[in-house]
Amino acid sequence: MRINGASHVVGLEPRVSLLDALREHLELTGSKKGCDQGTCGACTVWVDGRRVLACLTLAITCEGREVTTIEGLAADDGTLHPMQQAFIERDAFQCGYCTAGQIMSAVALLEEGNATTDEEIAESMSGNICRCAAYPNIRAAIRDVRDADAKG
Repeated sequence: MRINGASHVVGLEPRVSLLDALREHLELTGSKKGCDQGTCGACTVWVDGRRVLACLTLAITCEGREVTTIEGLAADDGTLHPMQQAFIERDAFQCGYCTAGQIMSAVALLEEGNATTDEEIAESMSGNICRCAAYPNIRAAIRDVRDADAKG
């Protein structure tokens, strides 16, 4: 598999989820196992630039594809992605458990062009649940990055 720009050879059973491959076999623990049923979004990663729920994706289906996790979002020199920085500045997390999935979805929704209004942001982020209810701050962080990109 190609993960965060690096190739990895991993021997896995066909039934292993992408989430378990990332966390248990590659020690990439940023993506969280929340519900393990695809309803919370804590495990959101990108496969070939599209949002997927890693708990519902078989790792074997990612062979030859590019997987990006929260660990691959920051620059090589450690500089945070603008969305990561905005989440910090806007205090868009409390317990932090959902944060990786929220950030991965937030970056993707901007690239998808689904952040014109707060309603669009809320709808596009509806698959990512925050049990701490930091939604206003999450939307503010997304708006900050959207508006900075627009000035660009």
